[in-house]
Amino acid sequence: MRINRGAHRVWAYLRSAPGTYVWLTVLFVTTVALHHMSPEFEEEFLRQRSTNIHELSSNPPRVLIASAMWIDGGHWLPYVVLYSVFHAPAERWLGTARWLAVCATAHVLATLISEGALRWGIRHGMAPASAVNTLDIGVSYALAGVIAVLVYRIPAPWRYAYGFAVLVVYGVPLVTGRTFTDLGHFTAVLIGFGCWPLVGGRGKARNPKETAAAPAG
Repeated sequence: MRINRGAHRVWAYLRSAPGTYVWLTVLFVTTVALHHMSPEFEEEFLRQRSTNIHELSSNPPRVLIASAMWIDGGHWLPYVVLYSVFHAPAERWLGTARWLAVCATAHVLATLISEGALRWGIRHGMAPASAVNTLDIGVSYALAGVIAVLVYRIPAPWRYAYGFAVLVVYGVPLVTGRTFTDLGHFTAVLIGFGCWPLVGGRGKARNPKETAAAPAG
């Protein structure tokens, strides 16, 4: 039956990128949990799981992991699209272990670098002392790193156009906004570009013309 075939294809698609969709499932559960919290409790709850300077100084491993399990703002559906467009193809291409290594490297290093810059700004009077407790949670640094590493999946000359577009998308906010999160996102992109050693041996770049010309079935 068509319904059974459709369900089988969906299940096969999900199984092809297990890490991506397990992560999305966790984010769905935590997002539902946030919607059942009062605004006051939610703010304090997330702050304790935030990778701000105060929490990083107390227990960095705990908050680095916990911060990637929550979405600031409570909108889960956009991440279904973003994970399916970027994370899932990257995981299928790199394999779960290498994909996770890109995610973790971008998330951890971008967090430490951006929070380090914020700490420097506080010490030099460029940011208020209260910024040590700034709320900083979410999955956007890992996403930025994966978006960047996918440049190696695209053949020339499309690769250069894609890479330039990524730099513009993340570079403009850094220049105009100059917040520590803008720095974190741009840093994560550079880290993704620097993950070339993880890409080696994962097959040739995908050619859109060859894909379009491939026979069906």
